[in-house]
Amino acid sequence: MENKLLRSSFVKFLLVGVINTAVGTSVMFLLYNLAGVSYWPSVCANYLCGGIVSYFLNKYFTFKNTERSLAQVGRFVATVAVCMVIAYGIAKPAVRLALADYGPKVQENVAMVVGMGLYTLLNYFGQRFFAFRKSK
Repeated sequence: MENKLLRSSFVKFLLVGVINTAVGTSVMFLLYNLAGVSYWPSVCANYLCGGIVSYFLNKYFTFKNTERSLAQVGRFVATVAVCMVIAYGIAKPAVRLALADYGPKVQENVAMVVGMGLYTLLNYFGQRFFAFRKSK
């Protein structure tokens, strides 16, 4: 049972997620909090940097995909973009409503964390069943 769990694509996806999250989130919060870059550009920088790490680790480690095509890269980019817009598009207004008594800086930092959670769930299914789907 333990061996099967370690081979699970979702567990591997989460391990890869820790790595790309460390890279991307560092970029996002440094840009937003230290460099004064606004919400959406900071979020986009996160997913650009983390996405590059994610692509290679998930392709070869998580999903053991050997396909080499521009179509696959396009599916990956589309998956990341759609998941990012949905997750962060939901997170920001939801957190703004939930934390209406707090300032925009607190709201947007919390929205970034909530968006990360939503994104992770959406992105797993998008990568597994769309971006890196098994060829027939």
